[in-house]
Amino acid sequence: MFRSALALSLLLLVAVASGPASGAAVADGDHVASHGGDAPTCSFRYTTTDATGTEVTIPEDPKEVVTLNPSAAQTMWEIGARDEVVGVSQYAAYLDGADAKQNVSGANGPSVEAVVALRPDLVLVPNSTHGFATERVAQIRAQGVPVYVFGEATSLSAVADKTERIGRLTGNCAAGAERADEMRRSLSLMRRALEDEEEPVGLNVFYGYTSGADTFIGDVMETAGLRNGAAEAGISGFRPINDETVANTTVTWIVTPEDSQVPDSPAYDSTTAVREGNVVRVNTNYLQQPAPRSILAAEAILEAVHPDAYAEYRELKASSETAAASATGESATPAATPVDTDFPTETPTSTPGFGLATAAIALAAVALLSVRR
Repeated sequence: MFRSALALSLLLLVAVASGPASGAAVADGDHVASHGGDAPTCSFRYTTTDATGTEVTIPEDPKEVVTLNPSAAQTMWEIGARDEVVGVSQYAAYLDGADAKQNVSGANGPSVEAVVALRPDLVLVPNSTHGFATERVAQIRAQGVPVYVFGEATSLSAVADKTERIGRLTGNCAAGAERADEMRRSLSLMRRALEDEEEPVGLNVFYGYTSGADTFIGDVMETAGLRNGAAEAGISGFRPINDETVANTTVTWIVTPEDSQVPDSPAYDSTTAVREGNVVRVNTNYLQQPAPRSILAAEAILEAVHPDAYAEYRELKASSETAAASATGESATPAATPVDTDFPTETPTSTPGFGLATAAIALAAVALLSVRR
């Protein structure tokens, strides 16, 4: 546990530089065209603008792609394009087959040399990586490699859009659009199932931090039928949360990654969540990464908090899949759940982007952990 917390503190420390991608909206109004009718197709040469305002030209359909963050890697796996991935970060090791890919992680960020040596056709850079490795990303781009930096996804709808965008960038338009639409249908069906349900207050906790307003994890909880207690307490983004805030918040449920712990303190012990055992532990790689499997995180929370609504949601989803299969003349099959659920319990996965305000806290955390070793 010490190694896990220390590693996270170090990640927070190097993630303090929020580059333009952190708050910038993706300037790509050219999403894949309407999916009604014929399946969308990709054409190349393709030019678009990324979240940094940089014009990115991809000459040909990319066959060799490097992902600098596990959320981008997970998305490539989810759209059936993992064979096109030649390089991944060390935190993508949980993905089935990732061990066959080149590890492009270096000390405190991506290795420029490792990335360039692969001669990739495209490098996908989520905003969290760009935030703490801006210069390295620039060095890769300076070698003439097409580099696309994503904006911060602050909702599950934005994650679906990002999934579709990755499909377009990598020449997998139909697969990206299909997976994105699956996510959107799931979101719609969850909302339908929750229409008559009351929403208790939930709190996301991981290593002393929480997910406030305008975070995709906050939206995961809200999609699953929880009110975001951190947002209601005035917290925005990913920020530390103190015991006073916890004590003054009516916390009915706590949501935490599997490899994190709920703090052992009077403030937390006083919550309804702890007293009644209402703690939902979610697969870290689903909850912490703005990628397609975040829908599975929402489903896990929905099942725990609103079991009746979850049962209705599953029925609605089965009916939707049957109707879709009938319309296409195909046989309906249950939605596949990824089989590679194992992940390193002592190594944190990709962490959400943090701002400059966390630098001193991260340093203090490292120092404190060193003392306690």
